[in-house]
Amino acid sequence: MKAPSTPGIRHEGGRGTGRGNSGGVALYVVFFINGLVLASWAPRIPQVKEQLQLSDGQLGLALLGVALGSVPAMPAAGSLVNRFGSRAVARTAVLLYAAAIALPGLARSLTELMVSLAVVGAAVGALDVAMNAHAVDVERSSGRARLSSFHALFSAGALAGALIGTLAAAGGVTPRAQFTASAVVAVLAAGSAAATLRPSAYQHPGPARSRSAPGTSATAPASVPVSRFTPRLLLLSALGLCVLLIEGVVTDWGSVYLADSLHAGPGPAGAGYAAFAVAMTAGRLSGDWTAGRFGPVRVVRVGALLTAAGAMVAIVTGHPVVAVVFFALVGLGIAASFPLVVSGASRLHTGSPGTAVATVSTTGYFAFLAGPPFIGFLASHSSVRVALLALPVLAVATALLASLLAVEERPSLSTPPTTSEPSATI
Repeated sequence: MKAPSTPGIRHEGGRGTGRGNSGGVALYVVFFINGLVLASWAPRIPQVKEQLQLSDGQLGLALLGVALGSVPAMPAAGSLVNRFGSRAVARTAVLLYAAAIALPGLARSLTELMVSLAVVGAAVGALDVAMNAHAVDVERSSGRARLSSFHALFSAGALAGALIGTLAAAGGVTPRAQFTASAVVAVLAAGSAAATLRPSAYQHPGPARSRSAPGTSATAPASVPVSRFTPRLLLLSALGLCVLLIEGVVTDWGSVYLADSLHAGPGPAGAGYAAFAVAMTAGRLSGDWTAGRFGPVRVVRVGALLTAAGAMVAIVTGHPVVAVVFFALVGLGIAASFPLVVSGASRLHTGSPGTAVATVSTTGYFAFLAGPPFIGFLASHSSVRVALLALPVLAVATALLASLLAVEERPSLSTPPTTSEPSATI
């Protein structure tokens, strides 16, 4: 079954052409760095928890710091993207984010850990909005569906970060030493990517000039689009919330579950997230082709059911190896879902695609960051195993909401933008 056709966008993998292709290379690096930095923290959570002598509830409170930092940063980043362009915001945010990962390793108390994670959250929140906005622009200017491939690089970075964290934990490297080294390497890579990140196909004129409307000259005055929060946009945001809540819970609590509930060692405990990241990468690399072949609704719905089944087995089993394998199934099931949500939001009639992307990104990443503290609250009143039963529930909700992707309301550009008629995208 073919996906509903989208003018100018071919749902297939591979690289785009022209400006979108050359501009996408550095953006792939940005997505990779985003995943690498955050995932290098995830396998070390059990050790940080032990060093600071935190309870499950206290750990959940500390993780809330990431959400507290990201919540104000993401809508602010959406406004800055609309005002100055996605490249300018992404360049600044990726450097701040790369450096910020050193801070959790320096924390000596619950308060310091929470504050340091809030700084990380603000940086990653701004980066998430900017890089997704820029990815939408690159996708449209290249004429190919590419969001899933960009998110595949995020997952590849997450896999690399998970392996680094897992090997560091197994080798006895302290979290402080690992995070400091990660920050130095990430800043160097981020600086290189930021310097080579190409401008958007549409140049944001800034406060002194008006934005161009689709199909108008770059110099023609036009009013700034006003976003309309339609019911479909809000429901798509709920879909993104469910998907990234699943991802956030596995990221922050998968290793803790394996270590505390299944008594796995530091190395094997980190393998759960590594397997999850491998499956996410594989699923996203094939996500654009799969969506084109079977349609986004079917991809999200069937994937959600796979996630529900994998989560249930991982939760009820008493064997770490079995849990690791089925955490991989969880990742494979939800791999392509959020890129499809972002792509769908960018085509809604909400006035500004940038604000639509920022809306679903803010809602989704709030879930990604705020979900783990909620799981910590549940675990403190029951157990980590019981709290993780939220995963199959969220997966079923995702399957029910998948039909929202059946209609793409905003017509895409039928041809890549030219110099005289730039794309009025992000």
